[in-house]
Amino acid sequence: MKEKKRPVNFTPDTALAAVIRACSKEEKLACAQAFDIAKEAHVTPLAIGLNADASGIHLDHCQLGLFGYPGHTKGWQVAKIADHPVPDGLAAAIQSALDPEGRLPCARAWQIAADFSIPKMLVSYVADQLGVRIVQCQLGAF
Repeated sequence: MKEKKRPVNFTPDTALAAVIRACSKEEKLACAQAFDIAKEAHVTPLAIGLNADASGIHLDHCQLGLFGYPGHTKGWQVAKIADHPVPDGLAAAIQSALDPEGRLPCARAWQIAADFSIPKMLVSYVADQLGVRIVQCQLGAF
């Protein structure tokens, strides 16, 4: 695992790390499961990501489809997201949610998916088609 920089004041939480390790399979923890653990433990998703990293657990199967799929393919290819209808206004919503550098933060992508009641991967797929990069993973993966 490539060593990521953690916040200077970060101290691994042994109890949280134990839960993460118990929920992981083959030293991988799916994004959805990481969010479930965060909700159950009343911590931020970033706390889960940092503790997973500190424990040598790789994050897997990004809910936006960006990483953790076989052969380094995008999740939307595996899920055949291109076959889903794209709601009117989705591209405009993505464009209006961009940060000053023209990128789409992960949390905003999730909010757009919730606002449109569509799969998160459809938002990231359309963002990709627009040439928009998604940044600031809520788990700290990127």
